[in-house]
Amino acid sequence: MIYFKLPFDEKLYSTDQKQDKESVGFQSFDLLRQIIFEGNIINASGQFEHDTITNETLLKDESHFNEETKDEYIETIHQVIEVIKDHELPKLVYARRKIFIAFNGIDFKESFKKLCTSYPNAFRYIFNDGQNAWMGAFSETLGKFNKTTHQFETMSLAGTLPVSEEWTEKEIEEQKPVTSYIKDILENYSENIEVSETYDHISGNIKHLRTDFKARIQPEDLDSLIHDLHPTPAVCGIPKDFCKQNIQKFEKFPREFYAGFIKVETDENVMYFVNLRCARLYRDSVHIFVGGGITAQSDAEKEWRETELKSEAVLKNLVIS
Repeated sequence: MIYFKLPFDEKLYSTDQKQDKESVGFQSFDLLRQIIFEGNIINASGQFEHDTITNETLLKDESHFNEETKDEYIETIHQVIEVIKDHELPKLVYARRKIFIAFNGIDFKESFKKLCTSYPNAFRYIFNDGQNAWMGAFSETLGKFNKTTHQFETMSLAGTLPVSEEWTEKEIEEQKPVTSYIKDILENYSENIEVSETYDHISGNIKHLRTDFKARIQPEDLDSLIHDLHPTPAVCGIPKDFCKQNIQKFEKFPREFYAGFIKVETDENVMYFVNLRCARLYRDSVHIFVGGGITAQSDAEKEWRETELKSEAVLKNLVIS
């Protein structure tokens, strides 16, 4: 079972589970796991109204993970900052899990409705394949390819602050290498690249710095381009391979499908969304994945507050009984 809404589109979609095509796919951060939903994309509003999606329908949490404490997180961030300084890295992304267990029951159907209302500019989804149940909403596009014009669009999204606060040098410097990284990759696939001005991207109670890109590419290059872009510096760091190694070294938990990507293919477009502001759902717990870009200028206490703020994207929308 999967239900989803596309950015700025309030139609509710699912797949008809016919085995002639793969319409929606979830790829893990490490690219070692994927979940595929087969069939044609269909309007699912009627089906959704008759569906029951509560925590009672999900598997019990047998992960045996203990949430990272604030003190543990801050200690690790100091170690990450030392690595960044020693190797003169522009940024490294560190993530954690927030594990929510303070509930008797959760109506995930109503929670998903609230999430959709809160984030109209995001790709919003909920799925349960019997072994994995996830819900999320985020508006970072890894790529969008028009099958007719062969135009490819992507974005550089980095830096996070509450909407009311002003940008500092830390966020501005964090976003610059993400933009450069994406531009350098696109230049391997296209001679004409359009780059927008950097502007504010609002996502609920927080904002990011965003730069848009457009380029015409060959259809046969699409898969290669996506794998070159993933994981972007916004979810990993620069240089990519070194940062991935340190993510595995420092992070307490595997990322699973967090910071991986979601592929949605329609008759007109192939779209790829980064899986952020998401949670894995269990009968007796909700694992919320949150991370942040760490730089040499990072303040560990502030980074903790940023991840707490990001966790509200899911937490504030849970309908708890």
